[in-house]
Amino acid sequence: MTRPPGDQPPYLRIAADIRRRITDGDLRPGDRVPSTRQIAQEWGVALATATKALTALRLEGAVEARPRVGTVVAGAPGGQEAPAGRERAATAAEPELTRARVVRAAIEIADAEGLAALSMRGIAARLGVAAMSPYRHVGSKDELVALMADAAYGEVGHPAEPPEGWRGRMETGARALWEVCRRHPWVAQIGPLSRPLVLPNLMAHGEWVLGALADSGLDARTRFDIHLLIYTYVQGIAVHLERETQALAATGLTEDEWMAGQEAAMREVVTSGRYPALSRTLMEFEDGYDLDLDALFEFGLGPLLDGIGRIVNGAPRPA
Repeated sequence: MTRPPGDQPPYLRIAADIRRRITDGDLRPGDRVPSTRQIAQEWGVALATATKALTALRLEGAVEARPRVGTVVAGAPGGQEAPAGRERAATAAEPELTRARVVRAAIEIADAEGLAALSMRGIAARLGVAAMSPYRHVGSKDELVALMADAAYGEVGHPAEPPEGWRGRMETGARALWEVCRRHPWVAQIGPLSRPLVLPNLMAHGEWVLGALADSGLDARTRFDIHLLIYTYVQGIAVHLERETQALAATGLTEDEWMAGQEAAMREVVTSGRYPALSRTLMEFEDGYDLDLDALFEFGLGPLLDGIGRIVNGAPRPA
């Protein structure tokens, strides 16, 4: 389809608007510019479009990525001009580029903007290095994501002295996995259960749960099924942490705003008479149902462990 004359692509219009804010002084050198998530929400575009807008601004030297800060207006605070071409020579004060720094920068981007915004070019910009430099330490994006996930799982450990009993240990293990997903919502989006990620730090979480069942009397298949069930339970709820962020970026609507748009359809469901149990339940909420994923996780963990307890208690014990 031919674009009408003068009708710019959305990413160029966004870049022009941010450039205008810089020119007008609303954004000064060193000020943070909107992140890709914020751009997606404000302009109602996809994350990929938001990423293209920031990339265009970086390439022209209007903005720059700074480690542990984010994308900021180029130039030092106070109005000093940045070096020509935005290429700054490395100084003794700048840490050497390492695989660990590449992985950490990638995690920071994914935490703030999601996996969709992750690119080697974006990582290089965040670290202030040449676009191809990260490839000296990480061979591909798939390898990078695996390294990121392993680092994320390694952030949350288990107590040196395990709680007594299988249930206490499994509760601790499940909450540790949930904490990983809470810190890094994108973790739940990678690797289907049928294609497990062989990551040392993820294996440590599996070791913890399987260790809780070591003396249960259950056969190996049952023990492993329980381990996968715990992992899948956590992942199944955690996947919605990132999906909500993706939906916000894609639609520009908050959860409450989206629900407000569903009122007419929900009212038709409630008054249709076709769903009496659902209608009765919804009518009993005085102020509506407020979804809390943390509370849902804790609510479901108890009954899940109760069911596992029946299996453990029914297992034959060694003579």
